[in-house]
Amino acid sequence: MGLFARKPLSLLYAEAAESDKGLKKTFTATSLVALGIGAIIGAGLFSITGGAAANNAGPAITISFIVAALGCAFAGLCYAEFASMIPVAGSAYTYSYATMGEFLAWIIGWDLVLEYAVGAATVSISWSRYFVKFLQYFNINLGPEFTLSPFDGGIINVPAVFIVILMSLLLMRGTRESAFVNGIIVALKVTVVLIFIALGWQYIHPENYHPYVPANTGTFGVFGFSGIIRAAAIVFFAYIGFDAVSTAAQETKNPKKAMPIGILLSLGICTILYILFAHVMTGVSNYKDFAGKDGIAPVAVAIDHMGKMGTDGVIHPDYPWLNKAIILAILGGYASVILVMLMGQSRVFYSMSHDGLLPPVFSKLHPKFRTPAKNNFLFMLFVSLFAAFVPARIVGEMTSIGTLFAFILVCFGVIIMRRKMPEAPRAFRTPLVPLVPILGVATCLFMMVFLPLDTWIRLIVWMMIGFDVYVYYGMRNSHLNKGKFDSRSYKTVGFTGIGMVVILIVVALLHHNNPETDDTSLFMFSMIFAALHAIIYFVIAGKKRAEIA
Repeated sequence: MGLFARKPLSLLYAEAAESDKGLKKTFTATSLVALGIGAIIGAGLFSITGGAAANNAGPAITISFIVAALGCAFAGLCYAEFASMIPVAGSAYTYSYATMGEFLAWIIGWDLVLEYAVGAATVSISWSRYFVKFLQYFNINLGPEFTLSPFDGGIINVPAVFIVILMSLLLMRGTRESAFVNGIIVALKVTVVLIFIALGWQYIHPENYHPYVPANTGTFGVFGFSGIIRAAAIVFFAYIGFDAVSTAAQETKNPKKAMPIGILLSLGICTILYILFAHVMTGVSNYKDFAGKDGIAPVAVAIDHMGKMGTDGVIHPDYPWLNKAIILAILGGYASVILVMLMGQSRVFYSMSHDGLLPPVFSKLHPKFRTPAKNNFLFMLFVSLFAAFVPARIVGEMTSIGTLFAFILVCFGVIIMRRKMPEAPRAFRTPLVPLVPILGVATCLFMMVFLPLDTWIRLIVWMMIGFDVYVYYGMRNSHLNKGKFDSRSYKTVGFTGIGMVVILIVVALLHHNNPETDDTSLFMFSMIFAALHAIIYFVIAGKKRAEIA
């Protein structure tokens, strides 16, 4: 028992079998594929692709998508094995609990909360921006005071709050209704993507692909090989979401067969669409045309080049209506991403609460809809407040690093599970173990290294906050380990925390010494936060058994 006690598979199977008391089973393999596509195709495809091509990879952005897809494929194969073995809500958190023990499960669960909750708030702010742009096509102009946060010159971001509330209420109502709405949204945005590819193919100019891999400018990550890998780490954000499929395992009919299909097929479909989309976009317009563009601009630039050159030397678009359709698809894409992120977050918290590591309110089910409605409501408030009053920030890297970290632990988990529990029944087996999991770890870690240092700072700070919650609530209320932690357990947590303090200080110093960054406030916060937690962790490490009791 203790920090590394694993949750028995028999207990997980018993939880999955309690269909009458637990989450309502409504998802099929088809709806899981739609759920995956709904989570994957969104801001990443429509917004990030152009910037990554213009600033990092050039036309070779298609290679970047393939590199990112490889990391996802390796992790997806590992996810599929776990999902077929352990059909319980919680995704990587539950898998880690069964293979690596409670402490590492907590770490990954807390990491997933960051990915889903903060990601949903940020996407809702972007949804608001595109909603305002869409209304402008019909001469409806919303004032900035009600579409921006106070930090951006407004009062409250009403559209962002609206979409968060709408998606949360839909989730409270039930997964069947959520899946139906998500299916409609997925059909809309996939149709628009296919139309863009089909119409744009005839306007491709081969000269736009030369040079396919622009020469490196002398700056790391700006074109050349390093640019392709940096772009892969950036566009990796576009793939985030397929792992959210695994959070719905306990609400799936025949999960042992449906989960692998949902995870792998949604990932495969989106990878093909991404490569074709990027190929057309950089073929229709030169990658340099996307420089300085954000949001809708990269796609709009490509659409503006889908036409014939007039006598005035200006290209006249043949399909000006496509811009409206793209914005409509983006609105739908963002909405479905918010829906799946909120669902994934609530299911992770549901599982952690069910295990006693979080307050029981997060695992209370609605008597009629059998959804964690209180959980959804509390996070509706949290995410809404964040979306209403906090300015939009570039958190793609933050979400990416959290997901990459989760993928690494899942890949490690498959190797450990094969060694510790080789006899456990598996409806799907990851091929070539341990090669595939090792390749998954290497690819994801490789992309993590290419992310900015300030992203690492935020990840470390968030994980240290998670340590605080685990020590002062989780360890005292764990259903599996309550009362069974000894002083050695607290020493392990304390010294692990001290190690994170040291890493935070080192990373903050490295980032602060970069002459190209002005991070005085972030640096001072990091130092104060590290000093405060150094004291906390030394106290935790020195706890005696009598004090624990």
